[in-house]
Amino acid sequence: MLKLLEQIGRYFMLLGKVFSRPEKGGIYLRRTVFEMDALGLNSIGLTAIISFFIGAVITLQMSINLESSFIPRMLIGYATRETMILEFSSTVVALILAGKVGSSIASEIGTMRITEQIDALEIMGVNSASYLILPKIIATVLFFPFLTIFSILIGIAGGYIITIATGIMIPDDYIAGIQSDFKPYSVTYTLIKMGVFAFIISSLSAYFGYKPKGNSLEVGEASTQAVVSCSIAIMIFNLILTQLLLI
Repeated sequence: MLKLLEQIGRYFMLLGKVFSRPEKGGIYLRRTVFEMDALGLNSIGLTAIISFFIGAVITLQMSINLESSFIPRMLIGYATRETMILEFSSTVVALILAGKVGSSIASEIGTMRITEQIDALEIMGVNSASYLILPKIIATVLFFPFLTIFSILIGIAGGYIITIATGIMIPDDYIAGIQSDFKPYSVTYTLIKMGVFAFIISSLSAYFGYKPKGNSLEVGEASTQAVVSCSIAIMIFNLILTQLLLI
């Protein structure tokens, strides 16, 4: 318990350094754009593939399970839309990005730590924590919600395509279900969640990457710790945010 409290304290101390006033705003802006490309744009392909097949599988499984029931078929489209919006495209996509982006951030910063590049920045008078971590946090918090919207659209499209490809239900019923009882606040809710998850992924991964002092084995351990810690934090905050925003 004491070790956990120590880790939490060190994490917030690092955040204090991260959010100190930047020395040169133009450099931070260029680094933020670079991080959007490295951490955001490079995650589009993975997000698209997983979202498409999840949307298709949800539609297919519900169609099969409800085939002999008297429940209106349009509810399949409705359920697919709500599943993608409320949980998959925020929480599950965040867990996937924790593995991809989180491990990348931790290993990148960890490698810079053990090769003494961070020490060199400190000697030159640069706030290494802010210079290396702040652009990553800004980039993920701004870009990951776009990945959420993209995931929702691709998942719904995957469900529609599977109805056409298999003929398991009438595509018009699926479209009617998608349009049924839509609540715009659901999208707001999922975007808020993803913004919080993006902050967790980038800041926690950077914290674990910032710690290694020894060799490459410690970088690997830091990367693993980052992914595990981000996943646990995402699930905890998913519960908290659902309680605060929906109930």
